[in-house]
Amino acid sequence: MAAERKLLGADRGEAPGVGGDEDEGQSLWSSILSDVSTRARNKLPCGKNILVFGEDGSGKTTLMAKLQGADHNKKGRGLEYLYLSIHDEDRDDLTRCNVWILDGDLYHKGLLKFALSADTIRDTMAVFVVDMSRPWTIMESLLKWSSVLREHLDKLKIPPEEVRDLEQKIIKEFQEYMEPEDSSGSPQRRAPTSSGTEDENIILPLGDNILTHNLGIPVLVVCTKCDAVSVLEKEHDYRDEYFDFIQSHIRRFCLQYGAALIYTSVKEEKNLDLLYKYIVHKTYGFHFNTPALVVEKDAVFIPAGWDNEKKIAILHENFTSVKPEDAFESFIVKPPVRKLVHDKEVAAEDEQVFLMKQQSYLAKQPATPTRASESPARAPTGSPRTPGRTGPTTVPSSSPMTAVKKPDPNIKNAAASEGVLASFFNSLLSKKTGSPGSPGGPGSAPSSAKKPGQKPVLTNVQEELDRMSRQPDTVLANSSATENEA
Repeated sequence: MAAERKLLGADRGEAPGVGGDEDEGQSLWSSILSDVSTRARNKLPCGKNILVFGEDGSGKTTLMAKLQGADHNKKGRGLEYLYLSIHDEDRDDLTRCNVWILDGDLYHKGLLKFALSADTIRDTMAVFVVDMSRPWTIMESLLKWSSVLREHLDKLKIPPEEVRDLEQKIIKEFQEYMEPEDSSGSPQRRAPTSSGTEDENIILPLGDNILTHNLGIPVLVVCTKCDAVSVLEKEHDYRDEYFDFIQSHIRRFCLQYGAALIYTSVKEEKNLDLLYKYIVHKTYGFHFNTPALVVEKDAVFIPAGWDNEKKIAILHENFTSVKPEDAFESFIVKPPVRKLVHDKEVAAEDEQVFLMKQQSYLAKQPATPTRASESPARAPTGSPRTPGRTGPTTVPSSSPMTAVKKPDPNIKNAAASEGVLASFFNSLLSKKTGSPGSPGGPGSAPSSAKKPGQKPVLTNVQEELDRMSRQPDTVLANSSATENEA
């Protein structure tokens, strides 16, 4: 207030005090400028970038759009861009985080130069997105996109001193990781770190397979569509051993790159809030107090710096049909593709074409034989006599043979068929039984010695025909007619 009064007095033309008043005015302006500069340093930095890699259909665009708060997103091609709104509640500050999503086709990898350059590498975080609904593609995708990123970083031609600084930063953050505790400090801002001497006392050396592929930028592996775990169990008979094997290989990959791992599901909105908080924590230094989650197989979260080989070995204890060192593709096999060839080839045929085919097919088939009783209008025909037969052995046209099934005269070779039947019945007429007293039997006279009026042969014939036709009335009538003619 005294300084303000002095300034007001100077404006009114009052003479300033000697020495002390001038110093007090300068200190006032210095404090104002210092306060402004302090606020500027505490403001959220702008220009942070998130670079997202993944196969087509892995859900990377849907995931980032969900973090943005957009339910209906439009998927593009090449290099997509969107942003995340970052809000600092402590300072009431708001900024944007750039999100670059590279297309799943390697043809577009040249577009990385617009998203990641030597000037923006310090402000960039890489995110590798893999698809749990297709677990057999996970390791192939991780190796593919990590090599694409490594190749692009090599092309930037960053000075070796700066590369070492970036790598040392990643190593330090990995080694300095501590289990989060409930902090009474700011819910967002990073808790103040301890002195450098104390940090050096708690830093542990890296293991053999940790950060062997240090990219110099933070890396995060996001496994999407984890709601498909239940589908894999039902349709592909996946057991807990399968999911432990998948998690084991992903975590060993994360150790090599110093990456974090998180399982998400946009459909069930699982771990989406956790993913956002971790990205903000790694990018802007906000306070983060969520520990590692390894209990649920579809909601795993492993922050960078927490994992090691011994913790991964816990998963190997449940292995029964596979070994930890087995190749990923030998155990997590792509299921056979269900062929839909028949469904594609079978088509509804035109009705008229179908009927024409049936008509031509039926025309080639022989006609079905009919019984004489089914066509009473047809005139009965007698059996032909065998050449060389003489005597009163002619069978009348009304004989019971007409009741026997005859082939249709329209059928080919019908005459030959009737000849076979005629030969059969004539053989019955001329058959000589071996019983005593019958013609041709022992002690009987030759048939040529019999008189024309004798009837034993005809009687036997009529009995035979009677048994075959089972029509006694007709047999008697025909028999009497034959005797009268004789």
